[in-house]
Amino acid sequence: MPLVFAGLDEGDVRLSPAQERARKVKKQYLDGDLTRVATAFNQVEAEMMQMLLLDEGVPSMLRRTQGFDVPDMLAAGPRDVMVPASGALVAREVLGTVAAAVAAAAADSDEDDAPAEETPSAPAGRAVAWLLLAAIIVPLVFFLVLVLNQ
Repeated sequence: MPLVFAGLDEGDVRLSPAQERARKVKKQYLDGDLTRVATAFNQVEAEMMQMLLLDEGVPSMLRRTQGFDVPDMLAAGPRDVMVPASGALVAREVLGTVAAAVAAAAADSDEDDAPAEETPSAPAGRAVAWLLLAAIIVPLVFFLVLVLNQ
């Protein structure tokens, strides 16, 4: 019994969509544990990120972000884009998250090497901004109420 397709030439072999995607994956990006490289707001955005990664040869998978299970709306809710560890750097470069990854790695190495330094508190600055905004808006609202009631 022949082990070839009868009646098909070498150029006539049709691949399934899964086989076409598998041929795009580069073998050097297949090693390591799964690593989160990005988070998408919904499934459509996550699938777009997957296609961008596949164009570069990086395999990926999606998982629903923990704590955001929305069974009523199947495509809604954030998704994590996961890639093998060997393709994480390339994936972050493709998706534009490499600067954040480098900053996080630098912060992790700085915490191990140097003692903690005092940094200005962002919540304190935010509280001052809210107080100034309230000091402007509250008198304006009272003025508008007085003018409209006359």
